[in-house]
Amino acid sequence: MTGFSDDEKANRISRRSLLGAAPLAAASGAGLALAQTAVDTGKPALLGGSPVKSNAFPGWPVEDPLDENALSAVVRSGEWGRGTGKKVLKFEQQFATLMSAPHCLATSSGTAALFTALNVMGIGPGDEVLVPPYTFVACVNVILMCHALPVFVDTDPETFQIDARKIEAAITGRTRAILAVHLGGATFDVDAVRAVAKKHNLPLLEDSCQSHLAEWRGHRTGAFGTAGCFSFQASKNLNAGEGGAILTASEEFRDRCFAFHNNSRGSGHNGDDFTYAHCGLNLRMTEFQAALLSTQMTRLEAQSKKRTENALYLTGMLSEIPGIRPARMYEGCTRNAYHLYMLRYDAERFGGLPRPAFLKALRAEGIPGAQGYTPLNKEPFLENTLAKPGFQRIYGRERLAAWKENNHCPANDRLCEEAVWFTQNMLLGPRRDMDQIAAAVRKIQRHAGDLRKS
Repeated sequence: MTGFSDDEKANRISRRSLLGAAPLAAASGAGLALAQTAVDTGKPALLGGSPVKSNAFPGWPVEDPLDENALSAVVRSGEWGRGTGKKVLKFEQQFATLMSAPHCLATSSGTAALFTALNVMGIGPGDEVLVPPYTFVACVNVILMCHALPVFVDTDPETFQIDARKIEAAITGRTRAILAVHLGGATFDVDAVRAVAKKHNLPLLEDSCQSHLAEWRGHRTGAFGTAGCFSFQASKNLNAGEGGAILTASEEFRDRCFAFHNNSRGSGHNGDDFTYAHCGLNLRMTEFQAALLSTQMTRLEAQSKKRTENALYLTGMLSEIPGIRPARMYEGCTRNAYHLYMLRYDAERFGGLPRPAFLKALRAEGIPGAQGYTPLNKEPFLENTLAKPGFQRIYGRERLAAWKENNHCPANDRLCEEAVWFTQNMLLGPRRDMDQIAAAVRKIQRHAGDLRKS
């Protein structure tokens, strides 16, 4: 079989064998994607069979000599922190250009970016900030650290994003901002959320920490609201171990963010100037992080395209499996960054096999799926935090009791019981990895009864 790459040869051989082994699937009209995964691969690995996948998915981060050279150059320079070197400034310029945003400020983490932006927006004690319950805890922590009150807006379970149709009902006279999350690499309904924010004159803070290169109607996230925040934590598609960034169209907002993240010292301060107009913290990015991010950005686009190709191919197969519903994207989401590949699992279509048992069986087949987030609005840290004397004095028992009474997100509760995730590195391998994911899911479904009994 000449003229083909190793991956193409493997796919052609796999396609031929699978089609021959699955005449019923092909005859049913489900097509090639269904036929590829319908082959019986024996008993589930949990019941003594061989796993579908015996080799590992690609690791993360991807090592490259460019990274080592960039870090070594910083070490040799002796300029390790912002203010002495130029790597952070260079990265800010590169990232702003990449994301088509006028201004960028690098920070020590995505959490630091969110906290900085909220403080510059003036969020403080007594204020309410709208936030989705299906997101990482940092979104809620930064609101609480401002001594403000997080008000949860239920999730659209089909997309896993904040349900824009429910935002307006959550707005009160105390609402001061909307913190909306572009979850998993896709986008929230930008048009709808912006319309509500504009109608009520509320600043919109975009959490784009999982959505590097994601797009809404051809425009990249992070510049649709007052500010957009990104994370470069170790799991992220653009990774420096830790790090963050704030994008904004306002030079004045960027300058105020700079001062806050620099212990209230603006960019015009010199080393001998110890006068301060506002409070702030040290949330600066180091030269090491910036150097690493600049080299990581050289392969971000290629990696993103690979994830998209594999994700679309995988969706074509998984959509044919009863009980598996890949996350839907809004019509305006013209690019998904696929930091997470998310789907909903219907146990009834798998013979009543509970999700934990499904995930255990999936992992035994060599496919490391995860259940994803739990309902943030029900986590005990909220009640423990709001029970502190300071919060009690700010809000009073009556208001906190009313907050608790209204703190219900039924759609999100159900999503948290059905969600299954695959991480972004699982989409960086050859196409046969996607075939194996789908094959493992079908194998579990065929033997769900036996798995449930075991």
